[in-house]
Amino acid sequence: MEIKIIDKSDWFSYQKLRLTALKVANESFGSTYEREVQLREQQIIERISPNSNKFFMGIFDGKELVGMVSFHKEIGEKERHKGDIHGLFIHGDYQNKGLAKLLLSSLINKVKEEYPDLEQIRLSVVSNNISAIELYEHLGFEKDGFEINSLKSGDKYFDEDLMILFLE
Repeated sequence: MEIKIIDKSDWFSYQKLRLTALKVANESFGSTYEREVQLREQQIIERISPNSNKFFMGIFDGKELVGMVSFHKEIGEKERHKGDIHGLFIHGDYQNKGLAKLLLSSLINKVKEEYPDLEQIRLSVVSNNISAIELYEHLGFEKDGFEINSLKSGDKYFDEDLMILFLE
């Protein structure tokens, strides 16, 4: 297993895993399979290409992308001390092996190293995803709020817990 920054050469692997995530855990993401299956190669490359305020990190088993997460730093004058984690997903065949913890720990370490002025990392998680909430708490995240009916799929709503990690 190798953890590395996802770049434009990984666009096809990223899209394959992203579409899998949207199929099997659609309640956990703000987007939909139907929307993202229509994205073109260039749109995907633009999304995942790292810059000074964002990066996508993945776990690879050989050349196969099996887990991913993204980080986005706020750029506004009054918000640049914050960043957000989005889209954590580990392929079903690789779940319950500690890879999410490894991936998130790597992301947090990279953020601390590359953004020394960053004070907090935020994320949101579907409230009934107990295993994810326990993982985030184990890594030091604290519940900071709650959003009722945060996501809606068809006629079903999903609440989200808002969590925050204060960096030292």
